Amino acid sequence: MAIYDTIKIQEELFKKQDTGYRDFQAGLIPGKTLDNMIGVRTPLLRAFAKEILRSGDYEEFLNDLPHKYFDEDQLHAFIISGIKDYDMAMEELIKFLPYVDNWATCDQMSPKVFKKNKKDLLKHIKDWIKSDKAYIIRFGIGMLMEHFLDEDYDIKYPEMVARLRSDEYYVNMMIAWYFATALAKQYDSILPFIEEKKLDDWTHNKAIQKAVESYRITPQQKEYLKTLKVKAKKGDDKK
Repeated sequence: MAIYDTIKIQEELFKKQDTGYRDFQAGLIPGKTLDNMIGVRTPLLRAFAKEILRSGDYEEFLNDLPHKYFDEDQLHAFIISGIKDYDMAMEELIKFLPYVDNWATCDQMSPKVFKKNKKDLLKHIKDWIKSDKAYIIRFGIGMLMEHFLDEDYDIKYPEMVARLRSDEYYVNMMIAWYFATALAKQYDSILPFIEEKKLDDWTHNKAIQKAVESYRITPQQKEYLKTLKVKAKKGDDKK
């Protein structure tokens, strides 16, 4: 009998429930309501994930998809993030990604083992950003931002992101976040993407906004970036 089957995990999550936190979170995450949120704070979820990982008893829970509660999705993401075997982590991630339906679970899932397997990771990223599912695309861009803007940076990566076009708000926000972060880390290389307006207008302006808000961008750079904003088209503010 599994120690950490879905029923046991749900029971443990409700023991850690904070209803005030649940009510607060429900207003932050689109599509989530009081009916599908328990209200477990992130540090407790991370600690619980580590406990489950130490037990080695998580296969049944990871296979029981889709989950009923947002907190279960968060726990699932943290368990995957802590799996030490690369092939296993990738296998579980690929199974889980189609069920990710919110920015919090998407953005907080980051397998540590990916740092040592970037060549294979890049192959998957290229597939993810071609997906028709918003949060798979967002996750792919996030992985590109996390792992390929420093020593493994190549101009072909922002070119991949700049070619993306989407009607999904959370995809476009991630594209903007990617370019704002890229400006902070690879300013001279990334600036032409802004100067030459290679993004759609809304995402272009949002990238500039986020860059200007960053402490990693110099005051001089910020002033110049502000001059590159474009006039938003009618309806762009509704994206």
